Amino acid sequence: MELLEQVQSRATKMIRGLEHLSYEDRLRELGLFSLEKRRLRRDLREAFQYLKGAYRKDGENVFSKACCVRTRSNGFKLKEGRVRQDIRKKIFMIRVVKHWNRLPREVVEDPSVEAFKARLVVALSNLV
Repeated sequence: MELLEQVQSRATKMIRGLEHLSYEDRLRELGLFSLEKRRLRRDLREAFQYLKGAYRKDGENVFSKACCVRTRSNGFKLKEGRVRQDIRKKIFMIRVVKHWNRLPREVVEDPSVEAFKARLVVALSNLV
Protein backbone atom coordinates (compact mmCIF):
# COMPACT_ATOMS: atom_id res chain seq x y z
CA MET A 1 0.00 0.00 0.00
CA GLU A 2 1.51 3.30 -1.02
CA LEU A 3 1.72 6.33 1.25
CA LEU A 4 -1.38 8.13 0.00
CA GLU A 5 -3.44 4.97 0.36
CA GLN A 6 -2.16 4.62 3.96
CA VAL A 7 -3.26 8.18 4.72
CA GLN A 8 -6.71 7.47 3.30
CA SER A 9 -6.87 4.27 5.35
CA ARG A 10 -5.98 6.09 8.58
CA ALA A 11 -8.45 8.88 7.85
CA THR A 12 -11.32 6.43 7.34
CA LYS A 13 -10.44 4.75 10.68
CA MET A 14 -11.08 8.05 12.46
CA ILE A 15 -14.79 7.94 11.60
CA ARG A 16 -16.87 6.73 14.55
CA GLY A 17 -18.47 3.39 14.07
CA LEU A 18 -16.15 2.34 11.23
CA GLU A 19 -12.91 1.79 13.14
CA HIS A 20 -13.58 -1.94 13.62
CA LEU A 21 -14.16 -2.59 9.88
CA SER A 22 -11.51 -3.52 7.32
CA TYR A 23 -10.25 -0.83 4.96
CA GLU A 24 -12.29 -2.18 2.03
CA ASP A 25 -15.44 -2.31 4.16
CA ARG A 26 -14.89 1.25 5.40
CA LEU A 27 -14.55 2.44 1.80
CA ARG A 28 -17.71 0.58 0.82
CA GLU A 29 -19.63 2.11 3.77
CA LEU A 30 -18.48 5.60 2.76
CA GLY A 31 -19.19 5.04 -0.94
CA LEU A 32 -15.53 5.57 -1.88
CA PHE A 33 -13.12 3.77 -4.17
CA SER A 34 -9.55 2.83 -3.32
CA LEU A 35 -6.88 4.94 -4.98
CA GLU A 36 -6.14 2.08 -7.38
CA LYS A 37 -9.75 2.02 -8.58
CA ARG A 38 -9.83 5.81 -8.87
CA ARG A 39 -6.73 5.71 -11.08
CA LEU A 40 -8.28 2.98 -13.18
CA ARG A 41 -11.51 4.98 -13.51
CA ARG A 42 -9.53 8.02 -14.68
CA ASP A 43 -7.56 5.89 -17.17
CA LEU A 44 -10.72 4.32 -18.58
CA ARG A 45 -12.34 7.76 -18.98
CA GLU A 46 -9.26 8.94 -20.88
CA ALA A 47 -9.36 5.83 -23.08
CA PHE A 48 -13.05 6.46 -23.81
CA GLN A 49 -12.26 10.02 -24.86
CA TYR A 50 -9.40 8.87 -27.10
CA LEU A 51 -11.65 6.31 -28.76
CA LYS A 52 -14.52 8.76 -29.23
CA GLY A 53 -12.20 11.26 -30.92
CA ALA A 54 -11.80 13.89 -28.22
CA TYR A 55 -8.04 13.93 -28.71
CA ARG A 56 -7.75 13.68 -32.47
CA LYS A 57 -4.19 14.92 -32.95
CA ASP A 58 -2.66 13.25 -29.91
CA GLY A 59 -4.91 10.22 -29.92
CA GLU A 60 -4.28 8.83 -33.36
CA ASN A 61 -2.93 5.29 -33.21
CA VAL A 62 -2.91 5.17 -29.40
CA PHE A 63 -5.21 2.15 -29.38
CA SER A 64 -5.90 -0.45 -32.03
CA LYS A 65 -9.20 -2.28 -32.21
CA ALA A 66 -9.14 -6.08 -32.06
CA CYS A 67 -9.98 -7.70 -35.38
CA CYS A 68 -12.60 -10.20 -34.28
CA VAL A 69 -16.22 -9.06 -34.42
CA ARG A 70 -17.61 -11.92 -32.36
CA THR A 71 -17.19 -10.91 -28.77
CA ARG A 72 -19.22 -11.96 -25.78
CA SER A 73 -19.37 -8.86 -23.64
CA ASN A 74 -18.01 -5.78 -25.28
CA GLY A 75 -18.13 -5.21 -29.02
CA PHE A 76 -15.31 -2.69 -28.89
CA LYS A 77 -12.34 -4.83 -27.81
CA LEU A 78 -8.87 -3.33 -27.92
CA LYS A 79 -5.70 -5.10 -28.95
CA GLU A 80 -2.75 -5.14 -26.57
CA GLY A 81 0.55 -4.16 -28.16
CA ARG A 82 3.93 -5.70 -27.49
CA VAL A 83 6.08 -3.88 -24.95
CA ARG A 84 9.10 -4.84 -22.88
CA GLN A 85 7.96 -6.46 -19.63
CA ASP A 86 9.66 -4.05 -17.20
CA ILE A 87 7.92 -0.93 -18.57
CA ARG A 88 4.58 -2.59 -19.22
CA LYS A 89 2.71 -1.19 -16.18
CA LYS A 90 3.85 2.36 -16.83
CA ILE A 91 2.37 2.64 -20.29
CA PHE A 92 -1.16 3.97 -20.43
CA MET A 93 -2.49 1.90 -23.30
CA ILE A 94 -1.21 -1.38 -21.91
CA ARG A 95 -2.52 -0.58 -18.44
CA VAL A 96 -6.00 0.15 -19.80
CA VAL A 97 -6.58 -2.57 -22.42
CA LYS A 98 -7.15 -5.50 -20.03
CA HIS A 99 -9.71 -3.60 -17.99
CA TRP A 100 -11.38 -2.00 -21.02
CA ASN A 101 -11.97 -5.39 -22.61
CA ARG A 102 -13.69 -6.61 -19.42
CA LEU A 103 -16.22 -3.76 -19.41
CA PRO A 104 -19.80 -4.60 -20.40
CA ARG A 105 -21.09 -3.59 -23.82
CA GLU A 106 -23.53 -0.97 -22.50
CA VAL A 107 -20.66 0.91 -20.82
CA VAL A 108 -18.29 1.17 -23.79
CA GLU A 109 -20.98 1.97 -26.33
CA ASP A 110 -22.31 5.02 -24.47
CA PRO A 111 -22.46 8.09 -26.71
CA SER A 112 -21.47 10.66 -24.09
CA VAL A 113 -18.71 10.95 -21.52
CA GLU A 114 -21.20 11.69 -18.73
CA ALA A 115 -23.21 8.53 -19.41
CA PHE A 116 -19.95 6.56 -19.64
CA LYS A 117 -18.81 7.92 -16.25
CA ALA A 118 -22.09 6.98 -14.58
CA ARG A 119 -22.08 3.42 -15.92
CA LEU A 120 -18.36 3.01 -15.26
CA VAL A 121 -18.84 3.59 -11.54
CA VAL A 122 -21.34 0.73 -11.42
CA ALA A 123 -19.14 -1.53 -13.57
CA LEU A 124 -16.04 -0.86 -11.45
CA SER A 125 -17.87 -1.92 -8.33
CA ASN A 126 -17.92 -5.42 -9.80
CA LEU A 127 -14.79 -5.32 -11.99
CA VAL A 128 -11.68 -5.05 -9.85
